[in-house]
Amino acid sequence: MQRSSPPNHIFVGKKPVMSYAMSALIQLTQAGEIVVKARGMAISRAVDVAEIVTKRLGNGAFSVKDIRIGTEVVGEGSETRNVSSIEIVVGK
Repeated sequence: MQRSSPPNHIFVGKKPVMSYAMSALIQLTQAGEIVVKARGMAISRAVDVAEIVTKRLGNGAFSVKDIRIGTEVVGEGSETRNVSSIEIVVGK
């Protein structure tokens, strides 16, 4: 089952950072605000995406509006574990 997500949310995973940064820049020009989300080992990549968009690609037009960190429980039954998560809101 596939979950639908809002169009202005970018889920960061294992792809190269610049592919997420370009996608973020395109959505920022259309929507004006995006949310970069990541869990676990991808958190540093999400921070890189936000920094590239605000500092290098955005030419100062965009800034980080909010950062939310948390923990999500992943797994089922007795095999649950806690995974760190981050949401970075970038806008004009």
